[in-house]
Amino acid sequence: MSVTVRVPAKVNVQLAVGGVREDGYHDLANVFLAVGLYDEVTVAPAETLTVTCSGPGADQVPLDRTNLAARAAELLAARHGIDPAVHIHIAKDIPVAGGMAGGSADGAGALLACDALWSTGASRDELLDICAELGSDVPFSLVGGAALGTGRGERLTVLPVGGMFHWVFAVADGGLSTPAVYREFDRLNEAVDVPAPVASPVLLDALGTGDATALAYALVNDLQPAALSLRPSLADTLTAGTEAGALAALVSGSGPTTAFLAKDADAAAGIAEALLASGTCRSARVAAAPAQGATIL
Repeated sequence: MSVTVRVPAKVNVQLAVGGVREDGYHDLANVFLAVGLYDEVTVAPAETLTVTCSGPGADQVPLDRTNLAARAAELLAARHGIDPAVHIHIAKDIPVAGGMAGGSADGAGALLACDALWSTGASRDELLDICAELGSDVPFSLVGGAALGTGRGERLTVLPVGGMFHWVFAVADGGLSTPAVYREFDRLNEAVDVPAPVASPVLLDALGTGDATALAYALVNDLQPAALSLRPSLADTLTAGTEAGALAALVSGSGPTTAFLAKDADAAAGIAEALLASGTCRSARVAAAPAQGATIL
């Protein structure tokens, strides 16, 4: 018997970052939107806990106990007195180390799959608690849709979305380390009194009404200057997408994937084609949002 879970990527339509805390984290006002690019995580009984991976970027995915999918299995098993002897296979389609929460998605997917395989009867709150232990983005990967993440991003408030939004994601060569981007954020702001992060009412209203043009004006990512500092070539990708007709462009999370909001599906297809022709990215993916969270197939 095996269980397969499909889990979406995310884009941060607002990522407001506060100053560094005593524990090394940053307070966030993080507005997540799940998008229709998915990993699939399959778990099956095995003699011992193992992880395999296939798909684009699979060679960059750790296959040891540092993989969030393996850690999810171990944490759930420990709570319920179960031996975490499962084979976890991750079929990647979310860009690896691309600022779209692919690793977090795999953790949430493995958690839901193991819960079903073992029939633990864990409550939604227990699963979300384990997700928060795994990482700041993991709870949203379980929930999907749209949500405001506060604290370090793990405390979620589900948000209404009034329509579909069309996106293009330009995938860069290589990845960017999220801790490195946050360190660069701290370096760039070391002489600045960083304000407490607050969700934008204008952005939340644009999401709620499904107004792509209004959302475009409100998009913001406080980590973008740090990502551009570490990878200046991303500025060329942002320019190429904007010149191709994107309503707005921004670095997705900590990067290096860049995200482009389009007027509609046809416009998104044209932007993707132009981005590929520009030579500023390795690939361009079209996706609609919001998408469902982790779902058993």
